[in-house]
This record gives sequence, C-alpha cells and structure tokens, in this order.
Amino acid sequence: MPNLPAYERDPFATALETRILDHGEEKGRPFVVLEDTLFYPEGGGQPCDFGTVNGVALVDVQKRGGEIRHYLRGPLAEGPASLKLDWARRFDHMQQHTGQHLLTAVAQDQFQWETTAFHLGPATCDIELSAASISPRDLERLEAAVAEEIRARREITARWVTPEGYANEAVRSRGLPEGHSGDIRLVQIAGVDLNTCGGTHLRHTGEIEALKLLGTEGIRGGTRLFYVAGGRLRARLGTHEQRNAALRAALGAPDEDLVPALQTKLDQLLALDRRTRKLEEELVEHMAVALAARPVPLVEAHLEHKDVAFLQKLARGILAAAPAKAVFLTTETNGQGLFLLGSGEASTLDVSAAGKAVAAALGAKGGGSGKSFQGKAPSLAGRPQALEAALAVLGVVGH
Repeated sequence: MPNLPAYERDPFATALETRILDHGEEKGRPFVVLEDTLFYPEGGGQPCDFGTVNGVALVDVQKRGGEIRHYLRGPLAEGPASLKLDWARRFDHMQQHTGQHLLTAVAQDQFQWETTAFHLGPATCDIELSAASISPRDLERLEAAVAEEIRARREITARWVTPEGYANEAVRSRGLPEGHSGDIRLVQIAGVDLNTCGGTHLRHTGEIEALKLLGTEGIRGGTRLFYVAGGRLRARLGTHEQRNAALRAALGAPDEDLVPALQTKLDQLLALDRRTRKLEEELVEHMAVALAARPVPLVEAHLEHKDVAFLQKLARGILAAAPAKAVFLTTETNGQGLFLLGSGEASTLDVSAAGKAVAAALGAKGGGSGKSFQGKAPSLAGRPQALEAALAVLGVVGH
C-alpha cells in the first residue's frame, strides 16, 4: 500500500500540521508542495478541496507528475505549514460523490444502465447512463431504490490491492486511469458496490442524508441524469419554498394553484399585448395622416419613449400618404436618443448626405441605404442643429 496522504487516511480531518517541501510558480500562480496534505487534488469527476496554508487561501490543487501542487493566492516559502480545510465544501463533495457511487450501482444492478461519465458541478451533479431514455416511472423507481440503500446505512470503506489481487476482485469500474501503475484503490459500499476510485467518501450511506433525481436529457445516444444529495437537496428545497412563498403572495393562490394562476395572468398579459399593438397601429395611422398633411417638404416630429420599430412604422405611413416629402423623426428612451430619416419616392432629399449631417450634429452613429437612414445618439441636445443640417441638404432655409 502506498504512503497515503491525510485526505485518504482520514477524510474527516479538518486541520493538519506539516511542512512545505518546495515552492514555485506556474503560469503566474504561486504553488507549494507539502510533506503531507489534507487537500484532495481534482480528479475522477470530483473538484479539488479549498482551505488555507498558513492563512493563505488555496485556489486549486492538482497532481503534476509525482507531486501534488497547491496553488495559492500568494507565495509561501519552505518551512512549517498549518493547513485548514474548507469543511463545508469537502463534506458537500463527499455527499455528492458517494451519492454517485450508490446511484451508479443501483442503476446498473436493478435497471442494467451503465454509467459512462460523472460530473460534480457547483449546484447540481449528473451521471451519463447507457439508457436511450428513462421514463418518469423508472425515475421514481430508481430514486426509491437509492433511498432504501441510504436508509440501510451501508458501511463504506476504502482499501488498496495489488494489480494481481485486482484481477480477482468483482470490481464495477470504467477502467483505470491512463498510465496507472502500482497498487489500486478500491471503494466499497457493503453489499452494494465495489469500485476503483481515488476520491473522498462518507463512512456509511446514511450520511448521504437523501438524494433527489432532478430530470434527464438525451446525450450521445444515452441519457444524462441530474441529481442533488444531502445538504444541496435541503438548500434547494429551501430556495423552492422561498420562491413559492413569493409566488403565493404575488398571485394570491395556494401552492397547488400556482401554475393555473400564473397561466391566467399570462393569458391576460397576452390579450393586453394584442390590444396594445392594435391601439399602437391605430395611433400610427392617425399620426401619419396628420403629419403628412403638414405643408412642409420635411416632416419632423419628436416622440417620447418609443422604439425604432414605431419610428419606422410612422415614417412608412407618412411617406405612403405623401411620397414627395421626407421625414425626420426622433425619440428618447432609457437615456438614449434614436433618430430616423426617410424620403418618399418623389422626394428630392439625399438621405445618405442628410443622415451623415444629422449624425454629426448629434454626435451619433448610424447608417442606411437608399431612402432610409437611422442611428443612435448619446442625447438629443443637438436636435435643433440636426434638423437645420437636414434642411440644408434638402435646400430649405428655416422651417
């Protein structure tokens, strides 16, 4: 059996006195190599541990060749080292990882679904299964079977075997890491599973507390199954309860009626949106007729809190009614100015030249082609000057 680091000897230890044997820098990140370590290095789908070395925060732990490098927020030199583990992170990882072992074993033994990948994320975890799809009923059965094994408080142990001994073990494994040599670490859930793994695990399945399946998605011909375990499940439930309380207050409905109440609100908003669009179309029609009747070659107007789409609709209506005219429309919304220049089929306005002159007067950016030019300005303080610039291009003095 190899000389085991502290995180393998006792995964529940939270502090350790040891020594810094070496230090250096890799891609701008200072690191130290320790005589012994509490901190699990990233691997096997499990993220690394966090904590401190002599009070300096740990940001990453990786295996590099035959050593474990501890990357820190600041440099440290050789000498004594006091290690403190971020226990909440470690215990969360042990709950999720041990939950994965149990979930994988039950899925394969009771449903013949092989696990092909595992990912322990910051909020949820997932495994990839060989099942083409999983029905809601089978998800319920799988979750219930896992819960039964959690309640059974099955002992979890780790041991090392030689390559020769490994050949005689009934191991459930996706294989050894590429380039592995020497003894092999096995993690066993009594009566349920025996697997190769270098990660940190709980003492018995009861410490998982509970495991909830969240849903599935198809991937590479198989199924990705999402789950949370232990403290994550309780935190997630607490968040859902807070959200439901806010929804109950907003919708005035109990939990069981939240979805119908929300759908009613959405239907009302959709109907209101349709009515608003119809009223806006009617407004554009009336405004276009009134503006087109003005006895000027360049129709100008400023409208508050409209968007480019409204300006475009209004311009089209004006120019359809008065093809010999041009238009200069502006609006200001969310602290930004918008402008649009357009000309009818019989107008003599050089829209490109007028647009550039207007953009310069407003300190704006814009562009266009043919009969239309539009842009955005930080403000419309220079609107009077912009209007005069457009009129000058049209050959009109004053307005």
